[in-house]
Formats: sequence, structure tokens, C-alpha cells
Amino acid sequence: MSERATRKKRKERRHTASASSAPAPAPSEPTEPDAEGDMTRAYARSRARDEAARAALVPLEPGERPTAVTVAAIVAMALLVANLIALFLGFDPDEPRKAIPAVLGIVILGACAWGMWRVRYWAVLGMQTIMALAVVGASIALIDAGNLLAVVLVLAIIVSCGTVFWFLVKAMARIQMPERPGAG
Repeated sequence: MSERATRKKRKERRHTASASSAPAPAPSEPTEPDAEGDMTRAYARSRARDEAARAALVPLEPGERPTAVTVAAIVAMALLVANLIALFLGFDPDEPRKAIPAVLGIVILGACAWGMWRVRYWAVLGMQTIMALAVVGASIALIDAGNLLAVVLVLAIIVSCGTVFWFLVKAMARIQMPERPGAG
């Protein structure tokens, strides 16, 4: 007997067993589930949870900087310095075009570090983007890791960048995005 026929018989048995044990619906009861009502209730519950989470957030005091944002600013500065050192040590005067991506990365990290030190929403969002791209890139690199040292290094990148990303999520909620022009 084919596998498909076996599955079909099992499905029929389950349907027959559930139909015989369940009472038939009364004529006044709807036979179709109320999908629209279920969705409305689910959205209402979700909105209530969101409102409760927003109410639990403590707004930042003037001059306050969340710990996660401070740590991320220091990480961005450390990455900036590391990229700067790598640029100078690996600079090839015969191929100056290779330096352009490194300089661009240094400028972006500098902007993120400065913006996070000043507690700017866009900077935290930019740092999260950098961390997310690093996690994705390291995950792809893990596929081709040739030895144990490479695996450990890539896993360290994934864990550290993922951790910074995770802690920046709540910090972003406390910083809160400024009002859009014309939205007020």
C-alpha cells in the first residue's frame, strides 16, 4: 500500500472518530468559525499588551543615557579604532580604491558612536543595522569555517553582536522616535 493511501486512511479514521464523538451542531449554531471575530479579539489583546508595555517604559531623564547605548557607543568607537588601524597597516598605495570602503565604514561608525553618545534614535537604529548585518555575515561565514579557531571566532562575533542588538531594542523604546513633521 502506498504511503499516500495510508495517510488518507488515517485521516479518514480521525475524521470519522472526531465526528462520531462530537455532538452535531445545533441548527442555530454557525458551522463556520467566526474568523473575523477571532481576529478582532486577537488584535484587541495585542493592542492591550502593547499599551501595557508602553506604560511600563520609564522615559529618559534629561541628560540620561541608557547603559546599553553607552556600551554600544564604546563598541562603535572600538570598531572605528580597529578599522582605522587595519586601514593604515593594510594600506596599499598601488590600490587606493581598496581604502574607500574602509574609510566609509570608519565614517559610519564614527557617526553612530557620536550619535549614540548624544542619545539619538537614528544612531541606535544605525548601530542595530550594523550589528544585524554582522550577525548575518558571520552566520554565512560559519558555513565555510575551515577550522575550530574560525568557528569559535565567528560564533564570538555572532553572540557579541546579537547581544548588543538585543539590549539596544529596549533602549530604543525608551529613546522613542521623534514625531514626524506634520504628524503633530
